[in-house]
Amino acid sequence: MAVGFRFRDFVPEDQPEKGFESLFKLFMQLVTITSGDVGEALQWLNELDKQYGLTDDNYGMGNFIDDLKKKGYIDENEQQKGEFKITPKTEQGIRKSALEEIFGKLKKSSTGNHRTPHTGQGDEQSTDLREFRFGDSMESIQMTESIRNAQLNHGMEGGEFMLTEGDLEVRENEHKSQTSTVLMIDISHSMILYGEDRITPAKKVAMALAELVKQNYPKDFLDVIVFGNDAWQIEIKDLPYLQVGPYHTNTVAGLELAMDLLRKRKTPNKQIFMITDGKPTCLKEGNGYYKNAFGLDRKVVNKTLNLAAAARRVHIPITTFMITSDPYLQKFVEEFTEVNQGKAYYSGLKGLGHLVFEDYKKNRRKTL
Repeated sequence: MAVGFRFRDFVPEDQPEKGFESLFKLFMQLVTITSGDVGEALQWLNELDKQYGLTDDNYGMGNFIDDLKKKGYIDENEQQKGEFKITPKTEQGIRKSALEEIFGKLKKSSTGNHRTPHTGQGDEQSTDLREFRFGDSMESIQMTESIRNAQLNHGMEGGEFMLTEGDLEVRENEHKSQTSTVLMIDISHSMILYGEDRITPAKKVAMALAELVKQNYPKDFLDVIVFGNDAWQIEIKDLPYLQVGPYHTNTVAGLELAMDLLRKRKTPNKQIFMITDGKPTCLKEGNGYYKNAFGLDRKVVNKTLNLAAAARRVHIPITTFMITSDPYLQKFVEEFTEVNQGKAYYSGLKGLGHLVFEDYKKNRRKTL
């Protein structure tokens, strides 16, 4: 049999439609990178339009800006006329966009709580089957499996179907528990050093995790704090505006604030996620700061390790996501993790979101 190839004319794929939706996706990315600066985002979008022809005669940048206003994505800044700011609708849209980008399209769970490994009179069915026991609810009986058992055990005795208590199978239910998580984000100057933007991926991860918790686990608590020379709590709605400052890295202040927040939560499961690219270099002392960015300062490191141990004593595990690969920094993280008996991941920026999500997902199945 002869073997050959059939050739035909190349038909290019349809070009993406030029209009609001295509520009809006780019705008949402740019407004995240510019920390909510609408003017700068539109300026970048205009430059991209000039270079790549994103608009045409039927739909231009002016039309796009008008649509952003009509659809409620931007408002005119009352304090500075002629300038725009993003709206709460856009803030939520950015979080949803980050969730889809990092975690994919996730299905909402029925109730959105975290599961523990313990089975019993819970309210979410597991995949495990067992025999019927006195006190089990009728709703938990799996009729298909029970009828199959009856047929296997008894057949059709005398031409009649017989179902006994020993044939019944029920599906286990799982207890659920609430989880309180504090997400710590490093905003020290090193997060934008050497031309590498580390803060935008970290910010996207925080927004995606916030939207994930809101959609899938509404009974959970997620607090977000940032740390530089000091540490402070921010609202979820403030995440798109997050910026790096001319700061050192006061990990101690971040951990102290995180533990204070978790002490107020009355949930059995508590944890800290810390996203950082460097070592602790700063401590608050009186009205000033003790700073040393060279090497691993034992004064700073030891106080950080003391807090790691204190968190372990109150059963608060710390998961560190180190977005750098310097060997001596990894050594510090290994020591920190060993003291806390937590976990550490050494990740590039690309895989950061998946690691955060997978760790959060794993903790659904255990009591911390």
